[in-house]
Amino acid sequence: MSKVIVIGGGAAGMMAAVSAAEEGHSVVLLEKNEKLGKKLFITGKGRCNVTNACEVEDLFQNVVQNPKFLYSAFYSFDSRKTMEFLEAAGCPLKIERGDRVFPVSDHSSDVIAALHRMLKKLCVEVCLHTEVREILQKGGIAAGVRLADGRQREADAVIVATGGLSYPTTGSTGDGYRFAEKTGHRITDPLPSLVPLTVKEEWCRLLMGLSLKNVELCLKYDKIELYRGFGEMLFTHFGISGPLILSASSYYMQKAAGRTTQAYIDLKPALSMEQLDKRLLRDFEENSNKQFKNCLSGLFPLKLIPLMVTLSGIDGEKKVHEITREERQAFAGLIKHLPLTVTGTRDFAEAVITKGGVSVKDINPSTMESKRLKGLYFAGEVLDVDALTGGFNLQIAWSTGWLAGKSAATYGRNGDYAPE
Repeated sequence: MSKVIVIGGGAAGMMAAVSAAEEGHSVVLLEKNEKLGKKLFITGKGRCNVTNACEVEDLFQNVVQNPKFLYSAFYSFDSRKTMEFLEAAGCPLKIERGDRVFPVSDHSSDVIAALHRMLKKLCVEVCLHTEVREILQKGGIAAGVRLADGRQREADAVIVATGGLSYPTTGSTGDGYRFAEKTGHRITDPLPSLVPLTVKEEWCRLLMGLSLKNVELCLKYDKIELYRGFGEMLFTHFGISGPLILSASSYYMQKAAGRTTQAYIDLKPALSMEQLDKRLLRDFEENSNKQFKNCLSGLFPLKLIPLMVTLSGIDGEKKVHEITREERQAFAGLIKHLPLTVTGTRDFAEAVITKGGVSVKDINPSTMESKRLKGLYFAGEVLDVDALTGGFNLQIAWSTGWLAGKSAATYGRNGDYAPE
């Protein structure tokens, strides 16, 4: 029987522990917090979007960084298997808009409870308040860990599933990067991702709290389109947030991190410029004797109207029938391309995930084992892989955790596997 130590009691760590224990091996799960799944508890605003019920091919389409690395992980343990696993563990699931999967109860605690039951059933030793300081090595093989209190625990395989740097209050403080660097692994600079964007325009503050649904966002840097997406966004005191913006931030961090970038909001994406101009013409004809500022309630939320009037350059007191064709068409252009200047992102405290991490060039994608230290495995957010919102990042955690657990238990120190 091999001994497997898993460092980190989040989604990837718990799955890795279950996966390894299912093979009949002795598994110890070490977590420095007072409980397991602290970040899992707050995901999806407490509802926990556990995965996405799409086809495997679509999983890859939603991975932004290093999708090809996840080929074996996704095909070994896809979203269907994740759903089967959680339901068998006593957590009924439901599928919502966009194939997003949630517990029927809408409580993330039920997901954590299901994993707890599996860990207990498989006799995994769970050690809380237990911080790891170092990966032990013996003869070029991972041999266990040294704890913060100086004690050592030996193992035939060690799985690092410590997460990234996002939501540091949940214990994600970059421990895994330190372990990786000390064992000779390369680290791609960690950056906040799926994170709100900061903007230059002061008028965003005037719209603070305003949510826009069914809008399109285009993000451009140096005339190159970085991202185009459709969905919901929110104006804040510092800039823009919401599901659409979080997805856009992933591409911003990948291709233009820290650089001033142009964003354009299409407030009426269902209408072409020609159709929108006809709509405006019709509205203006129906309200020909009204002032411009008083005829826009059918187009925008009330909070947005004063800004649109100001940005249009048309005098708000002007009678609608006095607005010229050129002014009307320019106004249509503003509606289709409301401009914003993105200056950066918020920090890790507001980031859903971390972009960057342990370089996948140092990891065998078929096993999640290190190519630099035999018997050492990595899973979850600590790796340089990330995806869009919609359950895809948790699926990365489940898939890589499952594969790491199976590989560690199967091969261990005494196996015949040699890293590439």
